[in-house]
Amino acid sequence: MLEKKENAMIKKVTNKEIVNGSFVLRDGVTEIRDFAFEDCTSLESIIIPKSVTKIGDGAFYRCSRLKNITLPESVTEIGYWALANCTSLSSIIIPESVTKIGDYVFSGCSRLKNITLPESVTEIGEGAFYDSWGLSSIIIPESVTEIGSMAFYGCTSLKKVSLPKKVKLSYSVFDRCHPDLAIEYRD
Repeated sequence: MLEKKENAMIKKVTNKEIVNGSFVLRDGVTEIRDFAFEDCTSLESIIIPKSVTKIGDGAFYRCSRLKNITLPESVTEIGYWALANCTSLSSIIIPESVTKIGDYVFSGCSRLKNITLPESVTEIGEGAFYDSWGLSSIIIPESVTEIGSMAFYGCTSLKKVSLPKKVKLSYSVFDRCHPDLAIEYRD
């Protein structure tokens, strides 16, 4: 497998560098830079080592064949639009080290059906799941205190949401969701 490495950061990868749909980052890489894998339409899977702490803005933007991704516990930051429009993404494991789901991170991830947010998450950013119309249910952990505007806008399959009573909702959070959406507020 090929890797582009400079100062322990992945800067820009092209489809030519992806072998059989996979890309392996070597241990020691600490950051996947902004838009590093943007439009890598042949990327189906990636192995991210425990040395990575940051996934940059738009890092996997429009990687339309990326099916699943496991982020190691070392990742503390997932940038805006990091996985937006990854239309084949069906599962992701978000580690306890992540405290914020950034703006538009999963926007347009139409095959993402369920997601488990760890108790470490305190904020869900603006448009975080915007137009992720495959999402059918989500449990918002007790730790979440704020959900940004349009976070679940256009999630037309979303039928059930469970969230803490204390959470602060911005505008249009659940607009254009399933007409029978049931929102459960927990104590």
